[in-house]
Amino acid sequence: MKAGRRVVLSAALAAPFIRTARAEPVRMRVSVDTAPGHARTVSIADFLRKLEAASQGEIAPQLFDSGRLLADSEVIKALVLGQIEMAAPGTWLVAAYVPEADLGQLPVFYGQPITVTHGAIDGIPGDLVNDQISRKLRVTIPGHWMDLGFTNWYSTHKPLNSLDDLRGLKIRNSGGFAQPWRARFFGGIPATANWPDVPLALANGVFDALQSTAESCDSARLWDDGLRYGLIDHQTMSEYVPMISEMFWASLSPSLKTLVTDLWAANIGSYRTAMAAAQERAEKDLKVRGMKVTVVPPEDLAEQRKRMMAEQDQVAREMKISPAIVARITEAVVAIN
Repeated sequence: MKAGRRVVLSAALAAPFIRTARAEPVRMRVSVDTAPGHARTVSIADFLRKLEAASQGEIAPQLFDSGRLLADSEVIKALVLGQIEMAAPGTWLVAAYVPEADLGQLPVFYGQPITVTHGAIDGIPGDLVNDQISRKLRVTIPGHWMDLGFTNWYSTHKPLNSLDDLRGLKIRNSGGFAQPWRARFFGGIPATANWPDVPLALANGVFDALQSTAESCDSARLWDDGLRYGLIDHQTMSEYVPMISEMFWASLSPSLKTLVTDLWAANIGSYRTAMAAAQERAEKDLKVRGMKVTVVPPEDLAEQRKRMMAEQDQVAREMKISPAIVARITEAVVAIN
């Protein structure tokens, strides 16, 4: 964030909020399907507490976690229908409506540090995607996306000492085009499965490995279902997209709208840091539980990324990511590197 923006933001948040003469607080139902202890849930809960306090109770948030109200796969429709006021679905779900939302799956991001992904999603490519999401889904995006974490490879019976060890494994993914493509790229056999079905499928040998994050594996206690090996290649950074329903946004006064966006901007950095720390803790816990973790050397990541880039245009076409967005992504990555 530029210095001038920091000064303006600090002044805005420091200034007292003047409560209007609204008779009743504005109800704000927020749905996530992650557990109370998950870093996304913790971050959203923190944001809502701060929003209620800063608005002097003029906004009355209510958080429904653990999918008690809706699964994440249902929240976009619910936002459009006005059944909830806020959610933060993953980019893999948003991509069903706006394919470019899954831009982090492109080969150019394979094995790259998190700053590269942030440079794209916080820059011009992210702005263009946010505009599409806002128009097509009739939602307001209050600010930068929230990190989930890097996706890696995890297996049951076969040790993963290098990327060559993925060859021949049946590997679970969460869907879309890029994840299965990446498994095939390394000689694996992709298999799509819903997350609730993963533990039993692993235990029964339905698939040999999966693409996931450390925290997802740890929170699901997948070591109980036979997960024994991890291969860390940071193949993609998954993101959550904060969304506010159009009907709710229209009901807010200009000062309340400013309060929402300024609060999100002031806190998203700490939420991203907290998520990174949660992933690090999860990886340490997996090791304590007996998982053998191998980190792919940087030079191998660079070599594989170079090989992947030869197929990026095809991958982008299959993902339905427009050439214009790909061009802006390339410019952002080059500027960072």
